[in-house]
Amino acid sequence: MSDSSLETLKHGPASSGVKDLILKRWSPRAFAAKPVSKHDLRKIFTAAAWAASSYNEQPWRYLLGIKDDPDHGEAYKKIFSSLMEVNQQWAQSAPVLYAAVAKNTFSANGAPNKVAKHDVGAASATACLQAIELGIHTHGMGGFDPETLRASFAIPADFDPVAVWALGYLGDPETLPEHFKAPELAPRSRKELDEFVFTDWGEGVEF
Repeated sequence: MSDSSLETLKHGPASSGVKDLILKRWSPRAFAAKPVSKHDLRKIFTAAAWAASSYNEQPWRYLLGIKDDPDHGEAYKKIFSSLMEVNQQWAQSAPVLYAAVAKNTFSANGAPNKVAKHDVGAASATACLQAIELGIHTHGMGGFDPETLRASFAIPADFDPVAVWALGYLGDPETLPEHFKAPELAPRSRKELDEFVFTDWGEGVEF
């Protein structure tokens, strides 16, 4: 399957009326060997910087690894080593890996920030949309060992690793291990709105 055919297959339904940029975002496992420029990476993380956050705390921190890069190659190895083996099987093709980390306290007074991870998620989602605008894909992973990541980067106690992300240009699904090919080539689906938008708990809204 060509890249364009796969992108068409994975594209969300235009009938939803949602912006094309959002409908184009999906999470591949096959990445091309093509490097991502630091110029584009700067745009992607700048987009993350402009996400909303409680009291403008901006609790997100990102650990950036770039494969075979003299400045970021060691970070790539550390992030990769934290991944569960099932994710290492496919993430090894990604030219960029980065870890999202949340600061769990407010800088002004040290009080707990109960929405820190929510805000890190908002920043990461914004980064994903900027990436897709540039023709670059992302794939977030919960399958990693936070303590391995913490030890490798000496992450302070008031920060928690939240997720690891793979980033790069779309690759060929035929390069994936066999058990990953079927989901890579399957259409996407989403829950109906009344399954998660309620007027009362469990009572779906009718738009």
